[in-house]
Amino acid sequence: MKTALLIIDVQQALCYGEYAAWDISRILANINTVSVKARAAGAPVFLIQHDEPGGPLQADSAGWQLADGLETAATDIRLRKQASDSFHNTDLHAQLQQRGIDRLVICGLQSDFCVDTTTRRAMAHGYPVQLVADGHSTLDNGVLTAQQIAAHHNATLSNLSSFGPRTRAVPATQVEFA
Repeated sequence: MKTALLIIDVQQALCYGEYAAWDISRILANINTVSVKARAAGAPVFLIQHDEPGGPLQADSAGWQLADGLETAATDIRLRKQASDSFHNTDLHAQLQQRGIDRLVICGLQSDFCVDTTTRRAMAHGYPVQLVADGHSTLDNGVLTAQQIAAHHNATLSNLSSFGPRTRAVPATQVEFA
């Protein structure tokens, strides 16, 4: 099996200021732990950035940039998207297929939007997923706290079986690259 890492929307506007995700310092540290493992194993690392015209994630704006504190490498692959699904209207699936990838590790922002949708779509495309259980976050939504939302997604995504491939929520320290 060959594994790739998807780091979703770890951008300035979602990590600092008004839209900063819950416990972002810890989340960033855990994402960095996983990305170091990925690069050491020779796994491709995809840095996915959301473009949102007219919003805080408008392409090339200060908020759109990758977050300060996110460790990157020259070999990382950058991908832009405009939907909560990292596969929608992008060449992500084609790039994964070209590299012979058959498993994914997913982390980033936000748990209830892009992480959730991308994880579900990955399973629909046939990829088993390791969801970094302590490597995704979001904001409180008026009904649930961000901490509850992240925990809910760890449980829900791990219990979906209808796609065939499964998602396992695992802590950053237990993520494996094959």
